[in-house]
Formats: sequence, C-alpha cells, structure tokens
Amino acid sequence: MNTGKRRAFIINFVYFALILVTTFIILKYGMSVLSPFIAAFIIAYLLRIPIRFFTYKLRVPKKISAILVVLIFYGTIGVLFSLVWLRLLALAESLIRNMPLIYAIHVEPLFTSVMNMIEEAATRMDPSLTQMLENASNQLIQSLGQMVSSLSVKAMSFLSGLASSLPGTFIKLLLAIISTFFIAADYDKLTGFCLRQLSEKGKHIFIEIKEYIIGTLFVCIRSYALIMTITFIELAIGLSILGIQQSVLIALCIAVFDILPVLGTGGIMIPWAVITVIQGNYPLALGLLILYVVITIIRNIIEPKIVGVQIGLHPVVTLASMYAGVQFFGVIGLFGFPIGLSLLQYLNGKGIIHLFKTE
Repeated sequence: MNTGKRRAFIINFVYFALILVTTFIILKYGMSVLSPFIAAFIIAYLLRIPIRFFTYKLRVPKKISAILVVLIFYGTIGVLFSLVWLRLLALAESLIRNMPLIYAIHVEPLFTSVMNMIEEAATRMDPSLTQMLENASNQLIQSLGQMVSSLSVKAMSFLSGLASSLPGTFIKLLLAIISTFFIAADYDKLTGFCLRQLSEKGKHIFIEIKEYIIGTLFVCIRSYALIMTITFIELAIGLSILGIQQSVLIALCIAVFDILPVLGTGGIMIPWAVITVIQGNYPLALGLLILYVVITIIRNIIEPKIVGVQIGLHPVVTLASMYAGVQFFGVIGLFGFPIGLSLLQYLNGKGIIHLFKTE
C-alpha cells in the first residue's frame, strides 16, 4: 500500500469514525432534548396524506387542513391514551395498596402450611431439628412480610415519582404538539429549504437514505408482526392444552407484551408460574415454564433469521446488532442498530460509500 492509499484510508477511517462518534453522542445524550421535535416531524410526515386529501380533494386551505388533521390526530390519541392510562394507574394503585393484605391472606398461610409439613417430616427423621426449623420458619415469614411491606412502600414512591415527573413530560408533549402544527403546515417549505442546502450528490444520498430507511422500517414492522403472530399461535395452542380459560385472549395480550425487549414473554409467564406454585398447582406451573422455555427458544432462533433476511443481514450480525442496540439505546436500539447496519450495507453496495469489499 503506497503513501497515497494509506493517507486516503486514514482520512476515510477518521471521517467515518467522527460521524459514528457524533451520531452516538447525539443519540445518547441529545435525544432527550430533541425528542419532542423529532416526534413532531415524524408525526407531521405521517399526516401528509390526510392533509393533502383535505387540501386537494375537499378544497380546504392547507394551513387549516393541517390544523384540523393534527387536532383530530392528537385528540383521538389523547382520549384513548387517557382512558387506558387512568385504568392501568387505578389497577396498579389498588394492587400496590393491597399487596400486604394479599400476602397476609393468601401467601403467608400457604407458606406456613408448607413449613409445617417440612417440620413434621423433619421431626420424624430427627426431632432435634424441629426447634431449628421452627425458628428459621418464623424468621423467614417475618422477613417476607417486611419485604412485601417494603416493596409496597417503594412501589408507592415510584408512582409518586412518576407523578412528579409529569410536569416535565407535559412540557415535552406540549412542545411536540405545537411543533407538529407548525411543521405540518409548512412541511414542504421546511423540507425544501433543508434540501436546498445540500449539493446534488448530497441530495441524492439523502433521498436514497430516506427511502431506504422508510422501506426498511416497514419491513421491520412486518417482520415483528410475523414474530408476534407466531408467538401468539404458540401461546394459544399451549394455553389451550393446559386448560386455561380464555386462552386466545390471554395469548394475544402476552404476544403483544413479548415485543418488549427487556420483559418479553417472561415478564408475564414467570410471575404467573410462581403464583401458580404458591397456590399449589404444580402441574400447571410446570406446564407454564415448559411453554415459556419453548417459546423463548423458538423466538431466539427465528427472530434473527426473519429480521435478518428481511433487511438483508446475516442472522449472526442481526442478533449481535440487536443485542448491542438494546444495551446502548433500549427499544430504539433494538430496531435502530440492525436498520443502521443494513443502511450501511445498502449504501456500500450502491457505491455511495466504500466501507468494505462485498466480493
């Protein structure tokens, strides 16, 4: 490699490294500040079609069309979200307040009964163990009671903290709503101004990136819809075999919950199995755990393949990028990292950038 090629390689490496570092810093530390405006731009982009329908089909002035469509959108979302949120908040508060009572009525008597059975069995084998087991049992019951009370207090503190964070959330939401009105009303002017600042090559690259990302996002949504459908079918069949009533509805709720990367199916199945063990229904608990293990194994096998095939990445690369994305950016990284790698591969294949050799 001669001096010119080395210099070109170093310049390209430093250039792309700076872009990656800058992007990482913006995403990691700037998203909180920019999130209302990014959300407003995305919503305005999605509302372009109904705004154009009002403007060109119904002959309503464009600014009025934008205001009407944005009002309808936020009004509908606001009503639905408020109803669901208030219901969930009431259920959570009721559960947290009654947690010590639930423990005293259901959990402690069952635990005491199990410990008494253990003490009786130990007495038959070695009477000297009785007092030691009784003391350990009483101490454990007392510790569990204190832990439940502590969890209840912490949960209430969490809800209080959540309530105290509402003013900041409200300000961000208000900024997003106001920005959506302005962006939707002047979307073409704003995007046109931004595009005019780019060279012809830069404009071409930007349009390529935009069209590819939008297409890839649609593909990702379709891929995860397929994964969710497969999980739903597995759950519906498994819960039906276990004799669970309303198995289809429960399977649908768990399948939707399964999209969350941190909690997933285990966020419902494992606590359900634990509660079933406490209630003494060991066959059902074992069946739930087996069903959870089967679903987890199948998902870990099919997810990289389905998502990777759809966006053009190898399953190993897809799996690694999804894991890294979740670690760095949570849910956004779960989708963003594979899409970002797929975009780099696409641009490299088109010859727009030159990061690696394909052949």
